[in-house]
Amino acid sequence: VADTPPPIPVVRRRPMSETIIYETHLKGFTQRHPRVPHHMRGTYAGMAHPAVVQYLVDLGVTAVEFLPLHTFLPERFVWEKGLTNYWGYSTLGFFAPHGDYGPRGEIGEEVIAFKNMVTALHKAGIEVILDVVYNHTCEGGNDGPTVSMRGIDTDYYRLTHHGTEDYDVTGCGNSLNTAHPMARRLVLDSLRYWVTEM
Repeated sequence: VADTPPPIPVVRRRPMSETIIYETHLKGFTQRHPRVPHHMRGTYAGMAHPAVVQYLVDLGVTAVEFLPLHTFLPERFVWEKGLTNYWGYSTLGFFAPHGDYGPRGEIGEEVIAFKNMVTALHKAGIEVILDVVYNHTCEGGNDGPTVSMRGIDTDYYRLTHHGTEDYDVTGCGNSLNTAHPMARRLVLDSLRYWVTEM
C-alpha cells in the first residue's frame, strides 16, 4: 500500500479530567444512524459523515473510543455455526484497518478511508481512541487456522511446558507470548504505527 500522509492532528489534546468519551462500534453506530446514506453505513466514511460528527459535537463528546478496528476474522467455532465475529476481538493483522469497513475497490483504500475518518473527527476537536487487543489472535488454539503468526514462528504464542500446545490464559485458545522480544516488538511497533501513521 502506498504511503499516505497521517491524519490532521487534533487541535487540542485534553487532559483526561476534561475528556468525555463515547465508546462505540463503528459498524453498528453508522448502520443505525438515520442521516448516514445507505451506501456509507457500516464504514469509515459513514463515521466521518458530517451528520455523525455534528451529532457527537452536539452531545459534547471530546473523544470517540472505537471497539476493535484492526483486521479480524471470525473464530473457527463461530464460522462453523454460520455466525460472524461482529465485535472484532480476534485480530488477524495488527497493522491494518478492517477492510470490510472501507470502500470496495483497490487494495489499501481502507487505509485512506480510516485516515479521512480520523481527520474529520480531529477537525471537530474529537480525539480518537482505539480498543486494541494484543493478548490473543484469530488463530485460536491448536485446532485453529494457521493464517498469520503461527505460520511464521511458534514463539509468538505461549506454549505449554512441552512446547506442543497453546497455553491459553485468555479463554480464546491462544495467548500472545509478550515475554518473547519478537512478540513484544510486534506490539510496540503496532502501537507506534497507529499513533504516528493512522
